Amino acid sequence: MTKLNRLVVVSFIVMGLVCASVPVSAVEEGEAKQFWDQCLIKISPKCTLDIVEGIFGNGTVADSCCPELIQEGKLCYDILTNYIADRPIYISRRTEFLKKRDDLWTHCGSASKTA
Repeated sequence: MTKLNRLVVVSFIVMGLVCASVPVSAVEEGEAKQFWDQCLIKISPKCTLDIVEGIFGNGTVADSCCPELIQEGKLCYDILTNYIADRPIYISRRTEFLKKRDDLWTHCGSASKTA
């Protein structure tokens, strides 16, 4: 339970940091609000936590989260996961995390087509 609580806190901190800093560098300033409105409303907090744990931890992502992930879009998904993977705590394993990210995207793309 402590691990889950820690993951929830870390996820909210990361999402806050992402919202505060990525739009300036990743998207033109005039497009930032629209970009974040489009990305952040498409995925539930539960699926966000599952995805973060699936990529950066030892969790698994339920197939029921795949439609939300695909709806979020590849650009949003890549920017958010790159941002997390570039944090000092994760940078040494960045390549591994990005492979897991791409594998999850491929899996979810296939799962969404068969659903």
